[in-house]
Amino acid sequence: MLRANCVGRGLRNASAAVVLFAAIGAPALRGQAVIPLNKPKPRPGVNRPAAQPAATTVAPARPKLVVMIVVDQMRGDYVDKFRGQWTGGLKRLVEEGAWFRDAAYPYAATETCVGHATISTGALPATHGMVANAWWDRETQKMTTCTADPKATNLGYAGASAKGGDSAWQMLVPSFAEELKFQTGNATRVVTFSLKARAAITMAGHKADTATWFEGGGWATSTAYGTMPFIETYASAHPVKADYGKTWTLTLPENAYWYDEKATGAVPPQGWDLTFPHALRGKADSTAADEAFYEQWSASPFADTYLTLLAENAVDSLGLGKGGGVDFLGVSYSSVDYVGHEFGPRSREIQDVLVRLDQDLGDLFANLDKKVGRGNYVVAFSADHGVVPVPEDMQRTGADAGVLHLPEVQERIEKALETLNYPKPAVARITGSDVYFVPGVYDKLKCDAPAMSAVMDAIKKVPGVAEVYRAEQLADRPATQSPIRQAMADSYLSGRSGDLFIVPKPYWLMDGTATGKTRSYATGHGTPYNYDQHVPILLMGYGIQPGEYHGYATPADIAPTLASLCGITLAPRDGHVLGEALAKQGAKQGKSKQE
Repeated sequence: MLRANCVGRGLRNASAAVVLFAAIGAPALRGQAVIPLNKPKPRPGVNRPAAQPAATTVAPARPKLVVMIVVDQMRGDYVDKFRGQWTGGLKRLVEEGAWFRDAAYPYAATETCVGHATISTGALPATHGMVANAWWDRETQKMTTCTADPKATNLGYAGASAKGGDSAWQMLVPSFAEELKFQTGNATRVVTFSLKARAAITMAGHKADTATWFEGGGWATSTAYGTMPFIETYASAHPVKADYGKTWTLTLPENAYWYDEKATGAVPPQGWDLTFPHALRGKADSTAADEAFYEQWSASPFADTYLTLLAENAVDSLGLGKGGGVDFLGVSYSSVDYVGHEFGPRSREIQDVLVRLDQDLGDLFANLDKKVGRGNYVVAFSADHGVVPVPEDMQRTGADAGVLHLPEVQERIEKALETLNYPKPAVARITGSDVYFVPGVYDKLKCDAPAMSAVMDAIKKVPGVAEVYRAEQLADRPATQSPIRQAMADSYLSGRSGDLFIVPKPYWLMDGTATGKTRSYATGHGTPYNYDQHVPILLMGYGIQPGEYHGYATPADIAPTLASLCGITLAPRDGHVLGEALAKQGAKQGKSKQE
């Protein structure tokens, strides 16, 4: 039985991680003279060993370039479903790479910022601290995004509007890319791109040569990273608004698509209907690029193509893979996520956007073959999370599926505390699965068993709720036989996470849309179920033994595996080296099935 703890835990876990990061990452010894130890004098009567010839210094074998590719919201089953229609880069990854078929996140917070930070650091959210895309800041009593930095200022390229400030300062451990640059010297260049700041930034880490994302109709970075001339030149010559008027049409013959012409439960972006073709023309009455156009563009294959061209331009302009260090290129493709939210996983749009991404990745790999050399670079490919089936679509199968309305949860909590001498409102915010109470309320609840019981019972009566956990049940990641509780605990960080945590039933979508309003998207993610946790892991290139691997793996294993290939050590990690996929010493790259 859980005992109430009336003393707040504060930021113990977060503070410990910050101290650890400072201890590991501080470059205190760089530039200091090294004082040699005095050599011991030979003892009388002991023969001195014969002088040995000086050993020839041989540089350790390493890849010339590490390429990290993340496809936002790419479920693991997409590879099995659609690979027969791929002819380019995705096909090459499957056929020439090491494919971990049973890869999944072990935690519940299956969101973009969390997944990218996990892939980047080799740690779980309870360790790296990026517990959600955004969380309730108890000090300011406001929401904060995972990358919001009050000391940074965002900078727009080619006249683009950039607001606020973003960096990785809230990530509590360094990224693989950071450690690569710190441990192997400044010859390493770190370059990342994405439509989303939280993706580009978490792949890069706290410091990088450039971290670039899409904002305000153009491309942006922040003072934490600084600008790069080649991006300014490219963004000026190729503005996104030049894609205004393009049309997304089906790539394959219509009979090649598995799903209905209109996806059940789909909520397309403004200006689009439920059927192809999808014209990028913004609002119905627009004649030039507007906010609706940029939303359409982000949810189209044209955005993926642009990111690919940016990445190729970085390779060409900076000579990535040709310098004195191991360079790092990170690209996170966001369009699959936007398409999935709007049309769901059983849609022609998802099928087609992956066909187009396959072509883009084929072009990217061909460019790397030419400029870096086939076998000289290693690719790590994964996704940050999966996606919940659209509830209305799932209901057609007869399954227990629906929408868990979070505003109803808040209403029932307030009603349960109405007569028990608690502040009104008692709830400060519900975001995702996390319930945050106003200051002082949860400390009081922990010492008031009847009131706590009333709150827990009220939440469990909301349709779609499977379980509710208290923070004390998740702190310090306790050993448990419950995979759901373990997944919730792996997502928990004291001081950032909520006070109570809601677990939805399988196939129930958590939705924060205000009562009486229609939700603005088809589906989402962020649950501890396999459709959200199962993602692909594919490794290809330098040091990788191709094949299909059926042992359990997690995206937290990617950074340790890359670190092993590059001869560096990570900060405390939760993942492990995927040694079964590493080629024997001396073998640069395993052969493909066709060779």
